[in-house]
Order: sequence, then structure tokens, then C-alpha cells
Amino acid sequence: MRTASTKPPVAGLDDLGNESRVIATPWSRLVRGIGLGQYPAAFDPQAADRIRTAFALIGNRVTDANSYHRFSRLMAGFVLDVTDPRVALDRRETERHVTEVLNAVRSVKDPYWRVMAGCILLDGVAKLGLDLSLVSGDGIDVPAEIVSMADDIEPDRIRDENQGRHGDYERLSAGTAILLSHGQLGISDRLVTGPRNFVLESLDLLDRIPGPFFRGRGGSMLLSATSLLGYDELALDGDRDRLRDVLDYLDRADELRLPPAFPQAMTESFGRIYPLLTMLNAIAVTGRAEYLTHGRDRLGEARDLFEAISPAERTHMGLYYLVALHNLGRTHEELPSLDHFVEEIVGTWRSVDPGDNFFLNGIAYPYMIQTAMVTGRTDLVTDDMLDRVVDSYPDLERNEIDRVNRPYPFGYLVNVLGELDALDRLFEPRDRYAGRSAFEWVATQLSPDATAEGSRLHILDHALIGYALRQRGADSTDPGMFRDFTFTLGEPQGRP
Repeated sequence: MRTASTKPPVAGLDDLGNESRVIATPWSRLVRGIGLGQYPAAFDPQAADRIRTAFALIGNRVTDANSYHRFSRLMAGFVLDVTDPRVALDRRETERHVTEVLNAVRSVKDPYWRVMAGCILLDGVAKLGLDLSLVSGDGIDVPAEIVSMADDIEPDRIRDENQGRHGDYERLSAGTAILLSHGQLGISDRLVTGPRNFVLESLDLLDRIPGPFFRGRGGSMLLSATSLLGYDELALDGDRDRLRDVLDYLDRADELRLPPAFPQAMTESFGRIYPLLTMLNAIAVTGRAEYLTHGRDRLGEARDLFEAISPAERTHMGLYYLVALHNLGRTHEELPSLDHFVEEIVGTWRSVDPGDNFFLNGIAYPYMIQTAMVTGRTDLVTDDMLDRVVDSYPDLERNEIDRVNRPYPFGYLVNVLGELDALDRLFEPRDRYAGRSAFEWVATQLSPDATAEGSRLHILDHALIGYALRQRGADSTDPGMFRDFTFTLGEPQGRP
């Protein structure tokens, strides 16, 4: 099998920037829309054309009646105009763009997604190096407006197989995005001064998420954000230690009997290791090694659970495990042969059919490719592997759940192939699609205005926005919140 021709943006774990170490996995970026635009690169006119083509193809099925998709298209177009050296935007034109995108944010019907869209706009303004006054100045205060939007998010509004386990999970996730976007803009102090302490309010939401899985997974990113912003005194050192509380809650999983449900059958150990690994990464961000032995040996627990999950499940969790160990400075201790570990994870593609189901198998391939990329082992990503996943999407026609969720694994693949500069595979004519491209075929299968797919289309939207934000320049550095952060427990610091 020939190794695919790819251009990895990093040479290995030591080369990861801090944003990629904190917001390490596709789940946070694509499902939640935080940390978009990692691995900045020089502006590529062909990439810009592909992004615009992608939105045009989707637009044949999805109109502006889908308010979040409209926001995504306008946001990506704004980013591309700012990053394109052939386009000279003056202040007035930039303001017009921001106003257009902001109006699209305000038109998003669902309160949760309205907040997330607003945070993507703020994060984009920061990453593009634009003036803060575009969103917070005379007569405009978008950050404050987005904070107030979060008050409209109601509990238990997610319509999926985990009804009754979420509680205020969406509001907590929105709070995390607000903390991060304010931090990117350098205005996080506004969240803890004035009439309300938004950080404390967000931390209090942890108690209102009944499912241990969701409290751990959502709480890990919120706790990471508070440490990034320097608010450990609120999260860890105040009247309560919220991180210890979450670990204790995870330990009560048997007693609480609220296991997560998944679209496909998963092992019980998968539902336990997922929140644990995200919490291990949060521990790394705090820099406090004592949490690793709070209640039990957390690394030993992770080791046992990783052995207990299935090979297909390891393709998902391997990336979480690797990044957490790296950030904790425990990779060599826990994985004597990193190469062997990665080769085993990525080699699983030979026994996993990506078209068998959208979740366990469908996103396994993007996770395997991402794992190879961040460890500098893209030699493991072969043409046969890529051909198999690129040609797999018609197989998801076999039932309704796989069909309506197709944008989920496809968005993941768009994201990682964009990072590897290998997205041409999704835009070239292929026999599997009767001479059309994979992207065109997937777009034509969307329901009108994506009413059946719902928020699953947002994953593909986020992948395209992230791809656009990457065009901001190879010499682009993270805004100060990430640039000035140090993993005190971790292995060698990567690039800024």
C-alpha cells in the first residue's frame, strides 16, 4: 500500500501549540465549535476556492432559512476576505462584514447555537488580529450581548438518546465558549467584575448535570478554561474544589445508574474512559499533579479502561489518551513504545468498515488520521486507507439514523484532510460517485434546508469555518491566553 501524499502541519506531539494541546480533539472543535482554525497556514487560493465551492454545493439543498448554516457561510466568507492578500478591506468594509455576520448570529433561532455562533465570531476576530473595537466599542458590545444570550438556554433541550442525563450541559458548554472567546480577546476580567460573576455562575452549573459522563466531559473543558484564564481561586481554591468534585462524581457512576447512551453499541468502559481522559487533560492544564491520585490512581484507572475497550473504540480514545499523557509529562512512563501504540491504533483501519455506521466506525477514520498527524506518523496514512473512507458515504444510506447523521463523520474527515492539505480527495471526480466528487454527492443527499440532519450539519459548517481560519498565515501566533500559558507538568513546550 502506498503512503498517501500529505503535508502534516506538525512534526509530532512536541510541535503542538497550546491551543491544540488544550482543545485537542475534533469533538470540541467540530461538535462544540471551540478552538477552530488550529494549525494556521499561508493563505491558499485553492483552499479558499474549495471552501466557497463547498458552501455553494451545500447551498443547492440548504437555503438561508437554515439560520446557523447562513451564519457559517457568512462567517467563512468574512474570514476568507480578511485573510486573502488579494483583497484589501478598509475599516468600513470590515465593519460591514462584522455587522452582516453579527446579524446572522442574532437570527439563529436556538439560544444555545446563537451563543456558540457569537463566540465563533469573537474568536475569529481575535485570531484574525482585528481591532477589538469592531465588536466592543462605541455603541456596540457584542461580548456582553452574548453573555446575556446564555441566560436563554434552557436545560434538557437536546433531543437525543440521552434525554434526562444532560441537565444544564448546553448552558455549561456555552459558558466555556464564552470564557474562551473573552480570553482570546483579552477581556476576561469583564466576566468576574460588575453585577455578576459569570465564571462562578458557569461553575455552579456543574451540579446541574446529572449524567457523570456529561458532567465529566463538559466540566473538563470549563475547568481547563478557568485555569487558562487564571481563575483557579474560583474553581479550585475557593469554598469548593470543583475538579475534585467532578472526579468524585465520576466515581459514583455505578450508584447513580445514568450511563450514557450511544448511537451504536459501545462497551461500558467506553462511557467511563471518555470523561476520565478529558478530566486528565484538565488536570494537566491546572498543573496540579495531586489530582492524579485523588480518590484512586487515575492513570492506572485510565490504563485499565483503555485495555477494556474494543479496538474500534480505541481509535476514538487513543488521541485523547496520547494528548493527556503528553500534557501530564507521562507519555514515556505509560507508553514505553509510542510508535507501537500509534501503529496499533492507526492499523485498526484494516478491520473497521467506515460505512458500517456513522459513529463508532464512521468517525474512527478521522480519529486515526488525526492521531497519526499529531504524532508525526502520517506515513501510516495510506492511499488505500483514504480511498476506503472517502468512498464510504453511500454505505450510510442503509438506514435512517446513519443517513441523517452523515454530515457528522464527513465533517470530521473534511477537518483532518484540510489540516493535511489533502482535501482534493473530496473534490475530485470518483467512480464511487459516478464521476462526481464525494463532497458534491454528500451535499446532494442533504434534506431540504437540512431539516432532517439538524445540528449535525453544524459539524460540517464548523469544519469549513475552521479551514477558512487556518488561512490566516503560517506565522500567525495564538492570542495571548494560549501564547502565554505553560504546561508545568508537561513534556517539552511546542511552538507558541
